[in-house]
Amino acid sequence: MDIYLPVAGLSVNALVIIGLGGIVGLLTGMIGVGGGFLTTPILIFFGIPPAVAVASATTQITGTSVSGVLAHRRRKGVDYRMGAVIIVGGLIGALMGGGLFRLLQDSGQIDTAIALLYVILLGSIGVLMAKEAATALDIIKSKPSKRPPRRHNPLIAALPMRWRFYQSGLYISPLAPLLLGFVSGMLTVLLGVGGGFIVVPAMIYLLGMSAQVVVGTSLLQILFVTAATTLIHATTTKSVDIVLAGLLLVGSVVGAQYGARLAQKAKPELLRMVLAIIILAVAFRMAVGLGWRPEEIYTVQML
Repeated sequence: MDIYLPVAGLSVNALVIIGLGGIVGLLTGMIGVGGGFLTTPILIFFGIPPAVAVASATTQITGTSVSGVLAHRRRKGVDYRMGAVIIVGGLIGALMGGGLFRLLQDSGQIDTAIALLYVILLGSIGVLMAKEAATALDIIKSKPSKRPPRRHNPLIAALPMRWRFYQSGLYISPLAPLLLGFVSGMLTVLLGVGGGFIVVPAMIYLLGMSAQVVVGTSLLQILFVTAATTLIHATTTKSVDIVLAGLLLVGSVVGAQYGARLAQKAKPELLRMVLAIIILAVAFRMAVGLGWRPEEIYTVQML
C-alpha cells in the first residue's frame, strides 16, 4: 500500500510508516516519555530527509499532547503559571531555533547538524538512563549519600526576582523555568522532539516541583511549543509533510494504548533499561551514518 509524501518527495508503504509510529507509541505508553527523540532518527533510517523528519515528527507530537493535557487538567495536575513561563521561554527558543535551522538548511549542513546533535543527545540520555535503571535493578550498587536532599538546586535558589507558584509549591525566580523553556524550544525546532525527556527531570531535580503537576505542566508547554514549531517550519523551512505526520499519528495513538497496558505487567526499571538500550543503539547507528561513506556521494533530486 504505497502512498506519496508530497513534501518528502518519495513514495512509502503507508502500513510501514503507521507501524513505525506504533512502535514509538508503544514505547511512549510503556515508559511514560514522549517518543519524539526516537521518531526522527527512525524516519531518517527509513529514508525520509532529515529536515522533513524533524518538522513532521513535531506535528505528530502536537496531536498526541492534546489528550494528555486534557487528562491531567481534569485531575488538576497542571500548574498554569509555571507552564506559561516555560511556554514563553519555549516560544523564544523556537523562534531562534527556526532561524538557526533555516541558516543551516541554506548552507547545506542541516542533515549533518541534526545527526550530530542526535548522537550527542541520545548518547547522553541513554547512558544516564541505563545507569539509573541498573542501579534500580541492583546491577550497580549505589553509595548512600550523607547529605540531606535539597528541594531545588542552590543556583536556582540564588536567582533574583522570586515568584510564587502555588500549584507547584515553589517560591523561585521565573528566570529558571524561562531558561528551561528556551532550551526545550530550541531542541524542538532543531530535532523534532517534544523536550519532555529534558523538561520533566529538570522540573523535579532542578526546580523541585511537586510530582503531581510535573507531567501535566510539561505536556502543556509541549503542546504550545510544538504547535508554534509546526507553524515555524510550515512558513519558513517548508518541511512539514502533513501526510507523513498523519500516518505517524495514527500509529502512535494505537501503540500508546497497548503500551499503557503492557506497562502494568512489567517492572518499570526493566522497561527503562530496555528503552536505554534502544536509545544507545539508535545513537550508535546515527554515529555510524556520520562516518560511513555512501555508495553514491552525490544525488540529484528533481524539483
